Amino acid sequence: MSLRIGVFVCHCGTNIGGVVDVEKVVEYAKGLPNVAWAERNLYTCSENGLSSIREKIAEHNLNRVVVASCTPRTHEPLFRANCAKAGLNKYLFEFVNIREQCSWIHKNTPEGATSKAKDLVRMGVSKARHLEEVIDEYTDVIPSSLVLGGGISGLSAALSLANQGFDVQLVERQDQLGGLLRGINRLFPTNQPSKEILDPLVNSVLTHKKIHVHLHCELVDVQGFIGNFTATIKNGEESEELRVGTIIVATGGNELKPNGFFNYGQFDNVMTQLEFEQRYKPDYRGFNNIVMINCVGIRNDERPYCGRFCCITALKNAILLKEANPQSHITILHRDIMATGKIYEDYYRKALSIGVRFVRHTLEKPPVITGADGAADNVSVYHGLTGGDIDIKSDLVLLTTPIIPGDDSERLSKMMKLPLGADGFFLEAHQKLRPVEFPTDGIFTAGCARYPSEIAECTTQGLAAAAKAGVPMAQGSVLAEALIAVVDSERCSSCGRCIDICPFGASSWKDNRGVPVAYINPAECKGCGLCSASCLSGAIHVKGFSDEGIMDAINAVKEYVAV
Repeated sequence: MSLRIGVFVCHCGTNIGGVVDVEKVVEYAKGLPNVAWAERNLYTCSENGLSSIREKIAEHNLNRVVVASCTPRTHEPLFRANCAKAGLNKYLFEFVNIREQCSWIHKNTPEGATSKAKDLVRMGVSKARHLEEVIDEYTDVIPSSLVLGGGISGLSAALSLANQGFDVQLVERQDQLGGLLRGINRLFPTNQPSKEILDPLVNSVLTHKKIHVHLHCELVDVQGFIGNFTATIKNGEESEELRVGTIIVATGGNELKPNGFFNYGQFDNVMTQLEFEQRYKPDYRGFNNIVMINCVGIRNDERPYCGRFCCITALKNAILLKEANPQSHITILHRDIMATGKIYEDYYRKALSIGVRFVRHTLEKPPVITGADGAADNVSVYHGLTGGDIDIKSDLVLLTTPIIPGDDSERLSKMMKLPLGADGFFLEAHQKLRPVEFPTDGIFTAGCARYPSEIAECTTQGLAAAAKAGVPMAQGSVLAEALIAVVDSERCSSCGRCIDICPFGASSWKDNRGVPVAYINPAECKGCGLCSASCLSGAIHVKGFSDEGIMDAINAVKEYVAV
């Protein structure tokens, strides 16, 4: 069959048309080899533009389509689906970006932008000549999910999935469910006892027929891909394999133990906020002079991030202490007070109204705690308004520390090939577009495992992760990435570079007549091309990106003739 390529150039309103001479680009495209039709559209992504593509495919018997418009990240799926709607294999489509890569960055040189748009279109046409049909493949999904972590996020996710009718394997490292929330006395801003929220949720999970709870267990190995994971958990010397279709990582975080800060561990009455809540849960009375120090061990070179709700924790305990003993003197030493939103702003104002005192200090001049006989009795701090140090009596010093990454996060990251951010928390695929997903399909995250989150956020994220995980299990099958890497076993030199470099764990070994050669699991491959680029023997290629197609696109630039 002879090649018949259609080229559609978009004005994108004035985004492209205001800089690039679209008509000249279209006329130029008409003269390129194998181009059977070329036209311009005001908005190619509109229904008028899409219907025109479908009509021209039928009218001119087009078997390749090139669209020159804006970013493929948002519009390529739309144009591919449109080609398929017209009866053309959707992978016989090539996208050319003449907005971000042309008009926007050359807006002050219209002639140069027009010339470059011609180059880009010529390259796209050259590559389109080598496109081949690719058939989408589906893989079955096991209707069961593994939830790692029995804190508020994991509990919310597990219960949501179970209520959807899916089997849930809930794995918790501790000997009981609840996570950090179990050690908290009351919740801000309502000051409601935490057990009133936690206990009913734990009971619902423990009694649900679809949820299988594994206490005092940890994940030691994961193999497979979306729809078909094999997870190995271990309890002491006993191991168990679990077959699941999706995984939710809700392993939470830890409270920072501020060793080396403010005499922590040297005085009996210097402790963290969480330690105070656990130790004095029955009664907050008995303290007359309380000093709280915020931002301990955070917002520094080692941990530059903000703990987000540490300030609110200090406000909560200050209010509870003041209500327990109205005659007490409570001072919060802070660098800033983060009380975002009307609810927490009112919470802050409540603390002010009942007599809680706030003193701001700087990172360069931190508070100094002194004492005797194993107890802190004075806190000295530089007061910016008075221009000198002030002394504050203390019979209780509370250090407000942040949530830090769980001590198992790095191990899980390496084992499951899940990314960690610079601060050590799990890194989602996209903060706005995919906030509870990992780049690896079928694995999701929620709660403090991905960043310090308060109770409401943990619950919401757990439900969001469950909703995402439930979709492929409800469908029963998922569409595997079509443009994936393929290995020519006869050319493979068994160097193993592709196995080491694959970020998704898709590359492994298989036997080829007694010789180990590389194999790429089509269900795990994302078509990133790292293996193909690193292959020294040229044994790997990615569908849709043949060497010939790429070289022809490059040669099209070399053959440039000014028009």
